[in-house]
Amino acid sequence: MMTVLAFIVTLGLLIVVHEYGHYRVAVACGVKVLRFSIGFGRTLWSRQRGETEFVVAALPLGGYVRMLDEREGPVAPNEVHRAFNRQALWKRTAIVAAGPLANLLLAVLLYASVHWIGIEEPKAILGTPPAASAFDRAGLRAGDWVRAYGPGDGQWQDLASLNELSWQVMRHALNRQNLQFLVTDAEGRGQRTVALELERVDAREIDAETIRRIGLPGPYRDPVMGEVKAGGPAAAAGLRAGDRIVRIDEQRISEAQQVFERIRNAVREGQGVPMAWQVQRDNQTIDLAVTPRAASDGPRTVGRIDAFVGSPPQRVVVRFGPVDGLVKGAQRTWDMAVLSVKMLGRILIGEASVRNLNGPLTIADAAGQSAQQGIVTFIGFLAVVSLSIGVLNLLPLPMLDGGHLMYYLFEAVTGRPVSDLWLARLQRGGVAILLLVMSVALYNDVARLLGLH
Repeated sequence: MMTVLAFIVTLGLLIVVHEYGHYRVAVACGVKVLRFSIGFGRTLWSRQRGETEFVVAALPLGGYVRMLDEREGPVAPNEVHRAFNRQALWKRTAIVAAGPLANLLLAVLLYASVHWIGIEEPKAILGTPPAASAFDRAGLRAGDWVRAYGPGDGQWQDLASLNELSWQVMRHALNRQNLQFLVTDAEGRGQRTVALELERVDAREIDAETIRRIGLPGPYRDPVMGEVKAGGPAAAAGLRAGDRIVRIDEQRISEAQQVFERIRNAVREGQGVPMAWQVQRDNQTIDLAVTPRAASDGPRTVGRIDAFVGSPPQRVVVRFGPVDGLVKGAQRTWDMAVLSVKMLGRILIGEASVRNLNGPLTIADAAGQSAQQGIVTFIGFLAVVSLSIGVLNLLPLPMLDGGHLMYYLFEAVTGRPVSDLWLARLQRGGVAILLLVMSVALYNDVARLLGLH
């Protein structure tokens, strides 16, 4: 129920904002608006306000603003000056561009709201990087606190959290740009500069393989035992909550992720392999033999000890003032828009997989999950989707706002509008392209639900 409700709120808000952008600018330009519709198909609700009919229709996957236009029907002589097709080129351009620009502006405000409200995020203290990853080659280790980043020219930008670090790493990886970090230990001592070579990663898309090659670790967690479930391998070995893990099989343990990996890999031929653990308990060092049980994890068989390992990571509240929050919102919107366009370009030329295209099922699932995580997370999700709608509608494809803007660019350059014959041809081509993209996105949705992706 939460997923359905969150999906309805997402679509309703973003469609209303998009169409209101068209509507508001059309009215400001003196164009008569006949209908403002949220959804397509059969009318579920309608109300006449002035000369405009406001409608909610049965299929809520979009909307439209119908304006007075001589190309769509006869127009009374006394209203010809209010027809859309009779407006100056700059007015038509403004009306068409207003929809996607409204979505982009909403994304700025939503991102800014997240920064104004503040959100609790993991501190940028790193766990253990995967072996042979870019983070591992850079010399970053468990417990390192990444304080700032930069391109290597001495200009540093502070990092507020691990989430901000992740965003910057992925953005620079897709742009094939190296990064430098200012790093200290967890207490802020021993500052050093670290170079992260992302050009070598050759990231064409954000997928599991790219993330593995980059090796951005999770937040640092102390290797301390949490709750131990009764009857499990950990309880049978004598482990207790609060035990600090010092060594496993003579290897020094500095972070909880090392414990996870050793437990998961302690399986041979479908059976758990005994491990020699050394833990500290009440100022005493205790040696224990821990034998994980074998468990299925997709196609793999992994070890489990039925206990929680690792203390909660350190967290910080990321919050900005009115001006800084708005600036951050605009920066994030611009960065995400540029990244989205580049990714679409890579999909088009075959450098990135079409699996990156998401459809309504994936969006609905993400809406539900973000809503369950709290209002701030849901606002951030709305910003992403609003931005995506704005960018998508600015693409130069017939049937989209960007396609109409291309028609107006042609008219501005040549002094004459696109002919009706070419308009019809381009519209048919645009419908075919959109149907193809929608089919691929829906297939991706179903494949994800079935575990095929």
